[in-house]
Amino acid sequence: GIAGGEIVVTPVDKTGFQPEDAAIVGNTCLYGATGGQVFVRGKAGERFAVRNSLAEAVVEGTGDHCCEYMTGGCVVILGKVGRNVAAGMTGGLAYILDEDDTLIPKVYTRIHFTMLSPFFVTNGRQI
Repeated sequence: GIAGGEIVVTPVDKTGFQPEDAAIVGNTCLYGATGGQVFVRGKAGERFAVRNSLAEAVVEGTGDHCCEYMTGGCVVILGKVGRNVAAGMTGGLAYILDEDDTLIPKVYTRIHFTMLSPFFVTNGRQI
């Protein structure tokens, strides 16, 4: 995992696909990260930011198991996520844009409520 610095990942021009619809960083990106910043113009594969401790990241979507066992840091996801989001997460922040109202069923039953205080905002109102 990254321990410092900044990484920016963008696809080359005229790739023939929309970056937000394709994984451009692979599985386990940010695994065990202890610092640094990562910005991805596209989606990440499975297990994005697993065991993240202090890294900060922005990505346009992820596969399954993102933020699993995360203990710190901050992850911003501006697109769809797979199943098992935040399973075992005990710290840090995860901001996930849920434009099609599919996030809550993927997350709600898998959060350690004794260690985290999740909240959801819908139409500008906390629920």
